[in-house]
Amino acid sequence: MTSPLSPVGITAVAALLIVTACASQSTSEATGWFGTHDGVPPKASKVYICHGFGCAYKTPVEYSRQDLARLRAILASGRASPDAERQAIARAVVWQERRVASTVGSQDDIGGFDIENAGVSGQMDCIDESTNTTSLLLIAQRHKMLRHHRVSAPVARGFFLDGRYPHATATITEKKTGTVYAVDSWVHENGKRPDIMPIERWLAEGDRWFQSS
Repeated sequence: MTSPLSPVGITAVAALLIVTACASQSTSEATGWFGTHDGVPPKASKVYICHGFGCAYKTPVEYSRQDLARLRAILASGRASPDAERQAIARAVVWQERRVASTVGSQDDIGGFDIENAGVSGQMDCIDESTNTTSLLLIAQRHKMLRHHRVSAPVARGFFLDGRYPHATATITEKKTGTVYAVDSWVHENGKRPDIMPIERWLAEGDRWFQSS
């Protein structure tokens, strides 16, 4: 007879399931991500904010005309160059996280590795964050708010053998050069600026919040 799992064992199994979900990323177009990660793609001006880890909860948020005007203004501030647009995209992610927080209950979302919050409404893992950022970017692209980039599919890095926590991020691709950039909001708490960097650098870097000394 198999012995029941101890609390530590249960936590370990839960952690394994979540990091496995973060490792199994789609290589398809951005819209294909939702079907393989239990998300709901944005519709018109409505996004479905994932939270609770692995899109356990999906809260619809309808962006008003005022919301879309604000988003357009944020992104228009970066139209001068690709670099400026990436900075504007970072500000847009901050805007969305703060905009939806009261509806979703995500104002206290913790950044980085927080396995103890798995299943907690309002807390987000890498799947939730990648999905939410991709939804925002698709809304912006649909409304022709992006000049220098197109939305590309989330990607993943890390596995236990190389000492890094499996992790996923939303991405954008610069139209002129084809360079892919990570737009990673999971590493920070709610409403903080996401990390934006070339995907090669993101794939190679260590997990600052989950390294042994």
